[in-house]
Amino acid sequence: MEDLVPGLQAELEHTVTAADSAAQWGSGLVAVFSTPALVGLMEQTAVTALTGHLPPGQTTVGAHMDVRHLAATPIGMQVHARAQLKSVEGRKLAFKIQAWDELELIGEADHERVMVDEARFTERVQGKRK
Repeated sequence: MEDLVPGLQAELEHTVTAADSAAQWGSGLVAVFSTPALVGLMEQTAVTALTGHLPPGQTTVGAHMDVRHLAATPIGMQVHARAQLKSVEGRKLAFKIQAWDELELIGEADHERVMVDEARFTERVQGKRK
């Protein structure tokens, strides 16, 4: 776990498609990058930052996200997200995430992930089917 240190970060780019639109997600009626798609990109960026840094058998699950969607982005424009690990407290990992389109900052978030034993977590979830 010595690999999980504040400052660890990742960046992802994404071209906004019609599948990302508020109209497609049901979060509005306009053809712009939706808040649910923005949240998904932000969370994916945090997960990417952890790639190769978790102990064997461990994974993370999202526990909390406080997001602000600041500006609309049209279909076809590139968006870019950066997630930086801010703190590690036991199993809790806290991230600061920002996203930009080609012109401006479009979103920011504080995001918490929790480290879990993947096999035990999966077993517990599958137990809900009984």
